[in-house]
Amino acid sequence: MDSLGAIGAGAAIALENLFPPLPSEVILPLAGFAASQGKFSLLSALLWTTVGSVVGALALYWVGALLGRDRTVAIAARLPLVKTADIEKTENWFARHGTKAVFFGRMIPIFRSMISIPAGIERMPLPVFLGLTTLGSLLWNSVFVLLGYALGSRWHEVTDVVGLYSKAVLGVVALAVVVFVVARIRKAGRGSHRARN
Repeated sequence: MDSLGAIGAGAAIALENLFPPLPSEVILPLAGFAASQGKFSLLSALLWTTVGSVVGALALYWVGALLGRDRTVAIAARLPLVKTADIEKTENWFARHGTKAVFFGRMIPIFRSMISIPAGIERMPLPVFLGLTTLGSLLWNSVFVLLGYALGSRWHEVTDVVGLYSKAVLGVVALAVVVFVVARIRKAGRGSHRARN
């Protein structure tokens, strides 16, 4: 941001989409703080961070599109505890809720990046994907950029609060994975027990 200004903030957000460990919850308030210091305008901060979000999401969309359904099914078939039926259920779910998932997914840590891949695999129409991604990203980015702008030198307080939200999301995801694995192992155990009988 110091060397490239608002474009640098956008580049950082594009990278955050590709490498989720780079937290947007730090980059965005910092961009707001930089705008409050006059390094670039608030409008530039909002514009370029949203452009960065869309560019990063679009890159992952094309990863999903290049991967395609057949390769996804082939990869899933090799994974332990995952069945082809799981992919079919996911496809059916995405067909019903894909637009909501892309829009609201832009506001959930981890899913912000990952939701673009199934959108690409399912070949969601590109104008729809771009529209939903732009709107969702603009809302998410605006909240954090404006908070950083308002808080000024105390911009880091935003990251302290949002860190709890991110940890809660990670906790729910970890719990869901554990429940899935335990349920699948139990089901496999009952199946082998019936086969022996």
